[in-house]
Amino acid sequence: MAKCLIVLLGPTGVGKTDLSLSLSKRFGAPIISADSRQFFREMQIGTAAPTPAQLAQAKHYFVGHKSATEEYSCGSYETDALTLLESEVFPKTDFAILTGGSMLYIDAVCNGIDDFPAPDLALREELTQRLEREGLDSIRMQLKMLDPVYYNQVDLKNPQRILKGLEVTLQTGKPYSSFLTRQQKARPFTIIKIGLTRPREELYQRINMRVDMMVAEGLVEEARSLLHLRNLNSLNTVGYRELFDYFDGTISLQAAIELIKRNSRRYAKRQLTWWARDTQIAWFHPDNIQGISEQIEALASKNDE
Repeated sequence: MAKCLIVLLGPTGVGKTDLSLSLSKRFGAPIISADSRQFFREMQIGTAAPTPAQLAQAKHYFVGHKSATEEYSCGSYETDALTLLESEVFPKTDFAILTGGSMLYIDAVCNGIDDFPAPDLALREELTQRLEREGLDSIRMQLKMLDPVYYNQVDLKNPQRILKGLEVTLQTGKPYSSFLTRQQKARPFTIIKIGLTRPREELYQRINMRVDMMVAEGLVEEARSLLHLRNLNSLNTVGYRELFDYFDGTISLQAAIELIKRNSRRYAKRQLTWWARDTQIAWFHPDNIQGISEQIEALASKNDE
């Protein structure tokens, strides 16, 4: 039988973890995380990482395998994930599940990292100094003018992503987004993409409830323990940066919680917009386990002919 990578994707809070466990049992498939913040062991509550009980139900990879103080790039993840599949997973089983919501990391495994030019260190330093001098809005506006496509996709509160996009655009004279549409690299396994979605009101209610649950489980205390690492890219993410503002005294705790909910909802919208361009994704409600399983079995059989 051909080896199959089941890619289970969807917006934050949609229900990927529970479904991945059900599919893991049905197909005898280990679970590979494609959530770029669940990689970091110090950030369990704020990233909704699988609990110890969930981790015990199936073999998991790339959950808590790095420290938030370590650099871990999308390119490194692509290499590690492909090596894992080739050397450890597919020699033992016909199916593996790649699940998460980090769009670039999923694309890296499925399509390959785009061939970006070698960095211009002088330009990078110049842009970094400008960011410190003029603030993020100035960098954002220039990116919007030069590459509106990427501007509408990127996390506008992530200075590293914005700097990267502007740096490549200025260096090459071509929009950064043009480097994200290269030809898909061949993979030695079949890729089956399953997208999970819910009606917007239902999804947003789940996101709000999940944030309240995170707070009840100790998110504020977890964020406080990481306050000294706030300048690291790993901590520049929803759920932590809002609480850092609370610790600074610029907003109240309740305001921080409401911002986490709002920013999580906005992130979910960006995720769905990103995946809307991918015609290979078959979309299902997470409760439709039977339909999802039949889709996987049908595509696996078809590719095995």
